[in-house]
Amino acid sequence: MVHLGPKKPPSRKGSMADVPRDLLEQISQLETLFTIDTQKLNIIVDHFIKELEKGLSKEGGSIPMIPTWVMTMPDGKEKGTYLALDMGGTNLRVCEVELLGNRDFDITQSKYHMPPEMKTGSSEQLWDYIADCLQAFLQSHHPNGAGEELSLGFTFSYPCSQTAIHNGVLQRWTKGFDIDNVEGHDVQPMLEAALKRKNVPITVTALINDTTGTMVASNYTDPETQMGVIFGTGCNAAYFDVVKNIPKLEGLIDLDPETPMAINCEWGAFDNEHVVLPRTKYDVQIDEDSPRPNQQAFEKMIAGLYLGEIHRLVMLDLHEQGFIFENQNVEGLKKSYSIDASLLSQIEEDPFENLTEVEDLFMSRFSIQTTEPERKLLRRLAELIGTRSARLSAAGVAAICKKMGIEKCHVGADGSVFNKYPHFQERGAQALADIFGWKDIPPADHPIKVQPAEDGSGVGAALIAALTLKRMKEGLPVGMKPEIIEKLALEHK
Repeated sequence: MVHLGPKKPPSRKGSMADVPRDLLEQISQLETLFTIDTQKLNIIVDHFIKELEKGLSKEGGSIPMIPTWVMTMPDGKEKGTYLALDMGGTNLRVCEVELLGNRDFDITQSKYHMPPEMKTGSSEQLWDYIADCLQAFLQSHHPNGAGEELSLGFTFSYPCSQTAIHNGVLQRWTKGFDIDNVEGHDVQPMLEAALKRKNVPITVTALINDTTGTMVASNYTDPETQMGVIFGTGCNAAYFDVVKNIPKLEGLIDLDPETPMAINCEWGAFDNEHVVLPRTKYDVQIDEDSPRPNQQAFEKMIAGLYLGEIHRLVMLDLHEQGFIFENQNVEGLKKSYSIDASLLSQIEEDPFENLTEVEDLFMSRFSIQTTEPERKLLRRLAELIGTRSARLSAAGVAAICKKMGIEKCHVGADGSVFNKYPHFQERGAQALADIFGWKDIPPADHPIKVQPAEDGSGVGAALIAALTLKRMKEGLPVGMKPEIIEKLALEHK
């Protein structure tokens, strides 16, 4: 696939000439609140670099910077058949990936519904159900048996601590799961025990995070890729550092200091101390009303889960001040998180100068009759929130590139906001151009390009299983020193 790079952000149709002065003043104030100029972006990038480094230090910081024990990028020659399992919040996805050895692959996949009651059931029920799904997949695609035992890359995108590539102690459930006797335990032996009980010929070779998988899968098909990022309901990044830059691993590993190490940043936690991010009163309100205040500060300003909520809070505030929706019933706007990022996308995508699609949208969704000047304010607000998200996202990419001295690379990006939110990619590219001073370089020629990723939780997980097996066959370590793993396991018990 050829990526020509993003276009310039579009200029908007529709004049503001017919917008009353009081609304124009409100638009101007919103622009001041939500716009992040180049100077501020650079301040954020500089602080971001320090926080990334702090996360790798022995003392640690807000950004977890988790070593993933993925220590090699693919060379494109990998061959063989591997399985991948992606355990999401609503579905289980099982993939069989055949690596063809020429930076290409074939993939066969099936999805299995995750019954809601399973998310609060027993641990044994969960692992048995997953083993049943894997068995059903094998029977469907290999009715005469799979032959030899297959290696599995398990995408388990829940907060875990790992002492080696194939294990992961669950720190806490997310995505609506609340199953007893899993938090604080290694999930790999639990799944392996279920596979044994069911006589399923599969070994769990690697436990990975989807962001790391995104980077590795994208690098397999495009060797210029040096980073993976997710801009969706949440946000995250993964990149390769080297062991000598990771002080918190000192004494725990037996590796050459120049060994690469993929780092799962979990960068949604950047600036939890509220030092540099330009939070508005709406951002503060979202944080204070959230289940975990003072956590995930960066994520709450850029991720899809929160973009619609920011828009909703601003609309309610302007209504309460008497600027919009005069004499209208706004009950439909009062429910938290009743607006998601897709509504903002629809507002931005309305092609008509008088924004008749936005008019129909507000009438059908909220029974609110809008005026054309109000719709122009709502559109401008959506643009401002979407642009701020894209520019802050680009600051994270720039921080990793500057930290690692990367002047030219591709970044594999996935997630609903990156893939579906209007102009997100162009606005992010413009922000990178502002940060790095690429004034006269057309977007297609930008040295650092963020572009659509390969399938991280499927192809990426299978690739990491292949890379792990290769390391093990070569007698290379895939985790901490064995005596350290043993000591930590005993302490844990």
